[in-house]
Order: sequence, then structure tokens, then C-alpha cells
Amino acid sequence: MSLEIDLFWSFRSPYSYLATPRLIELERHYELEIHVRPVLPIAVRIDGFFDRVNPLWPPYLLRDSFRIAESLGLPFAWPSPDPIVQEFPSRKVAKDQPYIYRLTRLGALAAERGFGLPFLNEVSRVIFGGTRGWHEGSHLADAAKRAGAELAEMDAALTEEASRLDAVIAANQAALEKAGHWGVPTMAFRGEPFFGQDRIELLVWRLKQHGLVERSAQ
Repeated sequence: MSLEIDLFWSFRSPYSYLATPRLIELERHYELEIHVRPVLPIAVRIDGFFDRVNPLWPPYLLRDSFRIAESLGLPFAWPSPDPIVQEFPSRKVAKDQPYIYRLTRLGALAAERGFGLPFLNEVSRVIFGGTRGWHEGSHLADAAKRAGAELAEMDAALTEEASRLDAVIAANQAALEKAGHWGVPTMAFRGEPFFGQDRIELLVWRLKQHGLVERSAQ
């Protein structure tokens, strides 16, 4: 029987992007089922968050993301446009957010349809992998197709199901807090949170204590 974990993940989090290929490999290699649970970024989830953050944190995050990507052999650039519209240097988050709600709803819909992790992987690679204007042209549609989805059909579903998907996202956010954390990516196993892309090995250690085994060769 496969073990199961919840993955709390955000489309604005570089660490979520950097963790995803390794999580895909875990699910491929082990008897493990990953339940994708997209949440809104902390910038819109916690009002005034950046008013309280140490000003050294954003530049450190950028430096850290670049070196982690280099160590993993992944392309990386800060998204253009940013999935969150935010002013700098004030760090004020705009009221009008044209990107993040659509992205998060798409992620929730993909998770429901059984291709959540591939969808997150392909879309986040476009957003964080150096594609300028990722929101334009066929970039997102091509990413969705690589994940086995049709973006136009998914967008049409969003029009009909936006309120329901927002409730799913809100439930994901409540579950993240119940698991004991607020940040992403957080992997939760039986109520125990493992926060950050640098906790994947620790997660595997814990899973092996509970009988995690490799998948049988097909």
C-alpha cells in the first residue's frame, strides 16, 4: 500500500518550483502518492506580511534561489511578470492581482483531475525558468499540454467553477495551518510538516520509518 503526503505549494514560491522535480522523482521511484494542495502566496494570504518582514529577506531569497537552481541544474530567473503584482522598494502588494488567482485555481483544478504535480512542474518551469512574458502567447497552453491538459478547456471550467475552487484553495490553506506551518512548499505526512525544499531528504527518512518502499519494476 502506498504512503500518502499532502503537498502545499504556491505559484509565486521559487522554493516550490525548485522542489517539484524531486517530488516527481520521489513519486516515480517509491510507493508514494502526493496529494497536491495549491495555496495562495503569503503575499495575498497574510495581509501586511511584507510590512513585518526583515528587509534582508527578499534579496537573500533571490540569492538562495539562484544557487539552489544552479546546484540542481535547473533554469532560474525571477518571473517576468511576477505572479504577484507588488511595488518595490515599498513591497506594497497591489489590490488588483491579474495572475495569481487564475494560476492557483488552475492548479487546484489540475489536482482534482489527477495531473496536479505534472501541471505544477510544467507551469512553474515556464514561470521561473526564464520565459519573459510567460502569461502571453502559447507558453501556458504548451506547458499545460505537456502535463496532459488543455488550457482553454480548463480556463472555461474556471469561469463556471471559480467560487467552488476558491473554497478548495481556502480549505487547503486551513489544512496547511492545521498541519503546523504557514509557508510553502510544505509536505505533510500524518500531521507532521516538513517545510522547505531542503526538507525532502528528511521527509524520505521519516517515510522509510513507516515502510516506504521502491516501486516494483514493471
